[in-house]
Amino acid sequence: MRGVVFLGNRRLELMEFEDPSPGPREVVLEIKASGMCGSDLHRYRAAPGPSNAGGVRRAAGPVIAGHEPCGVVVAVGAGVSEREARVGQRVMDHHYGGCGTCKHCASGWAQMCLDGTTVFGSAANGAHAPYMKVPVSTLVPLPESLSFEVGAAISCGTGTAFGALRRLDLRGDETIAIFGQGPVGLSATQLAAAMGARVIALDISAERRALAKTFGADVVVDPLADDPVAAIRDLTHGEGVHKSMDCSSSPDARAAAVRAVRTWGIACYVGEGGNVTLDVSPDMLRRQVTIVGSWTFSKNGQADCAEFVADRGIAVERLFTHRWTLDQAREAYELFDTQTTGKGVFVM
Repeated sequence: MRGVVFLGNRRLELMEFEDPSPGPREVVLEIKASGMCGSDLHRYRAAPGPSNAGGVRRAAGPVIAGHEPCGVVVAVGAGVSEREARVGQRVMDHHYGGCGTCKHCASGWAQMCLDGTTVFGSAANGAHAPYMKVPVSTLVPLPESLSFEVGAAISCGTGTAFGALRRLDLRGDETIAIFGQGPVGLSATQLAAAMGARVIALDISAERRALAKTFGADVVVDPLADDPVAAIRDLTHGEGVHKSMDCSSSPDARAAAVRAVRTWGIACYVGEGGNVTLDVSPDMLRRQVTIVGSWTFSKNGQADCAEFVADRGIAVERLFTHRWTLDQAREAYELFDTQTTGKGVFVM
């Protein structure tokens, strides 16, 4: 089979790999949809070479990209019971591998594994290919009412937004400012609106601001045209929002996300990488502000997100502005790299 491999410096290649076969406690998925995530751009753009940061393992050799897998079980290995997985089952994948026994793995947070984490699509072959081999413990059932494309979105981008909103304990009588309206930010806007909250969406892209309005944002703000903190305070009786979320990784947006919350407010950082500079006393201490970080979601949280979307009939598929085949991978990532579109997905 052929799979997409990031070479670094905005280059990729479709390379030949052997079709996977399952070992003990493993299954093979026939991938039906593989989403493109903003964090894929870090590896797509990066200089070539392995790294190992923050307990996340990296591979030195070619690795198939893609960490938003959704498909059908086509083979099961030894020791896998029918209750755990069966051929023909529709599933998503929680795209992390851990030791399986530490306290974090036991609670569904394999990405927090005390022995280090393997991220599929980075250190083990991912979903930008016809087939993918994964531990049976990583499977999450896909509700019958959801498409494979929606399942792929929930497997990272939409699930990440849901996990962050849960971290924020967002309520329907609150106002939230969401900085960055890429795939995760748009998902957060859509889900927050479904939770009943008032949403202020911010992005420097006019195209993405327009998308945010269609996804349920009550107000959109261009942070290049207006001081975002001042604009948010004008929209909230001078107090600021109850909660905020940064999905952009921009240092300016991160600082604004903290400064835009009201006294006792909570700001959540979702975007990967980068830095932020804050003045601790006025920005945090003397306003009793809480800052939290949210890294994706647990396996149980992924299932909860799928249930939330299915039960409320949320049109997550509207995230996908572009659908591609694997043969179009170069064109797909060149466009996604502009960060002006919605989400892309490879459909098998």
